[in-house]
Amino acid sequence: MFGYIVRRILMTIPVMLVVAVVVFLLLHLSPGDPAAIIAGDNATDEDIQRIRVSLGFDRPLLTQFTLWIGALVQGDLGVSVFNKVSVWELIVQRMEPTLMLAATTMGFAVLIAVPVGVLAAWKAGSWIDHLIMGIAVLAFSAPVFLIGYGLVYQFARVWRILPVQGYTPMAQDFTGFWQHLVLPAITLGLVFAALLARMTRSTMMDVLNEDYIRTARAKGLAPSAVLIRHALKNAAVPIVTTIGLGIALLIGGVVVTESVFAIPGIGRLTIEAVTQRDYPVIQGVILIASFVYVLINLGIDLTYALLDPRIRY
Repeated sequence: MFGYIVRRILMTIPVMLVVAVVVFLLLHLSPGDPAAIIAGDNATDEDIQRIRVSLGFDRPLLTQFTLWIGALVQGDLGVSVFNKVSVWELIVQRMEPTLMLAATTMGFAVLIAVPVGVLAAWKAGSWIDHLIMGIAVLAFSAPVFLIGYGLVYQFARVWRILPVQGYTPMAQDFTGFWQHLVLPAITLGLVFAALLARMTRSTMMDVLNEDYIRTARAKGLAPSAVLIRHALKNAAVPIVTTIGLGIALLIGGVVVTESVFAIPGIGRLTIEAVTQRDYPVIQGVILIASFVYVLINLGIDLTYALLDPRIRY
């Protein structure tokens, strides 16, 4: 087990190195002169040259990459061009709303989708199965922003029971914290829950047709014991894989959701940085998001070994 863990951890190093190279090249392969874009339309040649020197664009590409990687290893993501603040500081300031939104969304999706998917597999072919899968198809097909605006209209404009926009820290107001997270979490979680429910149903149906499940039923085990102790346990690996893939949906969906609900998180920071062509912030956000995604995939790989000991061999 220890050797398996070490191998999986070591495999993340070249992955992050490739991500770092791609993120660095994004700035230099993008069309136009980054310094001229940052300076604006009314900038003089002297202004553009000053920005180019301050960002190190006047140096050879290999030198720029070496210096950038060296700073990155030391935990230095650079300084925002417009805010004149450390990129790390900007990300830390915006991290809490995004983490809370992602955790709430994940909890909502998993707690809803897995039981619903198991129920659909258990009642395969019935009206319950068709209803659940029909709702899942609609939820998965609808754009995130459309779901968000629909929920805002119904819950905030018509019923007036939940706030439309903003974020309240948990330490400041616990009730307000949850009131502000309900609509964004449902908006972001519906798509992920639909995907997870469909995968859970498909995997459970495959497992329920296995011989050992028929043997368990023949022994007179209760349906709940057959579903949970035998079927769901053996279907856990594909379900966990889908949960990991759902993180990619969360990373992309957070940007849209935070914009719809005006949540001051990493998603809003990303949009602001792209709008202002704040390249150090864009690079920092992409690197952090990629690192988090690699860590989550590492955690999923380690979970595989716990769910199925054969994988570690």
